[in-house]
Amino acid sequence: MMNFIILLTNRLSKVVGNLCKVLSYPFHWLFPKKRFEIPVYSRAKIRSSKHSEIPKVIWQTNYSNKSTLPVYLNYLFNRLMSLDHDYYYVSTEERKEFIKNNAPDEVYRCYCRINDGAAQADLWRLVVLHLKGGIYMDIDANLVWPLSRITEGRDHVFIKNSNDTQITNFFLATKPGNEVYQKTIDKVVENIKNHDASQGVYSTTGPAVLEEVLEGEDVYVRSYRYTSIQGSFTNEYFQYMDKPRGKWIHTKAEDLISRDEDTEGQN
Repeated sequence: MMNFIILLTNRLSKVVGNLCKVLSYPFHWLFPKKRFEIPVYSRAKIRSSKHSEIPKVIWQTNYSNKSTLPVYLNYLFNRLMSLDHDYYYVSTEERKEFIKNNAPDEVYRCYCRINDGAAQADLWRLVVLHLKGGIYMDIDANLVWPLSRITEGRDHVFIKNSNDTQITNFFLATKPGNEVYQKTIDKVVENIKNHDASQGVYSTTGPAVLEEVLEGEDVYVRSYRYTSIQGSFTNEYFQYMDKPRGKWIHTKAEDLISRDEDTEGQN
C-alpha cells in the first residue's frame, strides 16, 4: 500500500513538473533574460528531534545558481519535500576550493585535469559526501517522497536507474566516512591517471565507476521510482539555456581529461 502511495506522488510530481515545463516555454519567450537565484544556503524550516545517521544536509551544484524558471521550480519542489534539511548550493569555483582544501593533493591534481563540469561534480560529490555526509541530488532531480522518510533508519541510500538495472549517482545519501565512497574516489582517481581516450564521463567518473565498486558490497538500494526522478520539471534546453551544449553528453571522450597534470582543467 505504501509503495502505491509513493508511486502516486511520483506520478503527481511528473504532472506538476511537466505542466511547469510547458508553461516555461512561453514565459522564457516573453522574458528571455529572466533568471531566478537559487540560494547558496537555505536553513531547515523544521528542526527534527529524531536522530539520523545521515546528516540532514542537501548538496547541489551546477554551472550557475542563476537558473531558468523550471530549474528554480524544481528547487522549490525539493525544498517542500525536505523542510527539515539544510540546503547548500556549491558553485564551480567553490567545488574546486573545497577539493583543494579538504582532499589529498593527488585527488586535487586529478580534479584539475577534468575538462567537463559534470565529471568534476561526479568527483566532488564523492568527496563532500565522504567527508561531510548528507544527500546529493542532481539539479534536475526531484524527490517523490519526503526526504526524511527515504533516509529514515539508514546510514546510506543508493538508487537504481530508470531501468532498475544499475546503481546511479544522481541521488546519493550517506553518513560521513563511508568506506564505499573512499573506494570510489580511489577508483575515479585511478581512471583519471590512466585515462583511456575511448572512455567518456559515464565510465571515467560517473555511475559505471560506482557500479563497479559496489559489486559484491552489502548496500541498501532503492528503486528511483520510490526515491527521486529526473527531468520532470526541466530538460537540457532549460538547464543549459546559458551554456549551450554544456551537458556532459557533448564532451568528447578524448577531450575529457587533460594530459598535463599541471593543467587546471576547464569548467
